[in-house]
Amino acid sequence: MLRDAHDDDLPAMRRWRNHPRVRAASFTTHEIGADEHARWWAAVRADATRRVLIYDHDGVPAGVVAYSNLSPTGATWGFYLDLDGLERSGALLRAWAGLERAAVAHAFGPLGLTVLRGEVLADNEPVRSLHRRFGFAEVATYRRDVGGVPRDVVAIELRREHT
Repeated sequence: MLRDAHDDDLPAMRRWRNHPRVRAASFTTHEIGADEHARWWAAVRADATRRVLIYDHDGVPAGVVAYSNLSPTGATWGFYLDLDGLERSGALLRAWAGLERAAVAHAFGPLGLTVLRGEVLADNEPVRSLHRRFGFAEVATYRRDVGGVPRDVVAIELRREHT
């Protein structure tokens, strides 16, 4: 289940986002401090083209889904999970698939999108594989600076008619 993120979710969101494995798979790899996180949250709340949601797994907050560049037809999305909590409970794989299922359903349901786009580091094969299982097509590859290092990135997209 997805729900709107609230101010009281911020400490958990920042803790999850700063997990070393989440940072390693992200385009922003440094540890995010409280001030930077607060500035990001204020920018999200002031921007009608962005939406941040919490994924609840079995009634427990377990991840974040972020949509950006929302338009009447499309958006870009990204996500991260509470790796430590989900691994401790043995629910990581189920939660990961559940989050993706919920994010796609929300994009083409309540948000009314016709296309959902994203980006993933090319060497992140587990995420690329999951996206392919959900019908995402890999539409382009390019290089991008990530933490001062050029990295290959794969652009993905899913069209409503392919869900």
